[in-house]
Amino acid sequence: MSDVVVEREATRQSEVEAKLNYLVPTGVRPVSYAYEPPAGVPRSTGEYRAHAVRISNARLRPPPGGLSLDRNGFELHRSTPALTDFSDEAAIRSVYYAQSERLLKTWTGAKRVVIFDHTLRDGHADRAQGVREPVLRIHNDQTFVSGPRRVRDHLPLEEADRLLRGRFAIVNLWRPVGEPVESSPLALCDSRSIDLRDAVAQDLVYPTMTGETYAFVHNLQHRWYYFPDMTPDEALLIKIYDSAGDGIARFTAHTAFEDSSAPPDAKPRRSIELRTLLFF
Repeated sequence: MSDVVVEREATRQSEVEAKLNYLVPTGVRPVSYAYEPPAGVPRSTGEYRAHAVRISNARLRPPPGGLSLDRNGFELHRSTPALTDFSDEAAIRSVYYAQSERLLKTWTGAKRVVIFDHTLRDGHADRAQGVREPVLRIHNDQTFVSGPRRVRDHLPLEEADRLLRGRFAIVNLWRPVGEPVESSPLALCDSRSIDLRDAVAQDLVYPTMTGETYAFVHNLQHRWYYFPDMTPDEALLIKIYDSAGDGIARFTAHTAFEDSSAPPDAKPRRSIELRTLLFF
């Protein structure tokens, strides 16, 4: 960790207050497009409203009992990425995917890992084509309906049917790229504080298919956390879906947010997230 990051971390508060964008429950199913929609069609629908919430610094004030992917829906790990330059798509899919598969097996105990997607994000206005901006709406990437579909989307039918009879999960591996995160960090909601009625299914439209994600309505019981000044040597695991029950976190909610404690000259955030199927 750099001296600048250590110095900044020493001055961090145990929590910050920020406004997070929650879905307003109108009874109308929201729709978002993952590409430029047809002329006259809005990129996304759904009404959102910013609510002021307190976000705990998980480094200084973690959830009671400590952090666990299967209890809270997220956890932090330290590892040096095999790549420093994420501009080469082929290198990401070969070198970084291979390293991440090994790490996910070690960190989660999964017997098999299938990485099916990745997204690069950049807060710069002049970001490269194909690189997306940070998402400032509370969401989860899959639903209880779409989660199992992902297995069938990426594996042969007979193999998928066999694997779906056992426990599987969808987990995102999220990591800063190039430099520590100074702006638009991720806020993560403790899964135990989410009522299932808070999650609202919405369509995510691709050119060849329609997926389904969760938006979230406001609930005062939500407990939010973040890891300030994350470095490229740190990686977040985020639970997106889990077929297990019996008290295991099945998903969580997350969003980028505007951190009021960030320095005035904070650099735009750059990050990469892998989306993975884990089979136990």
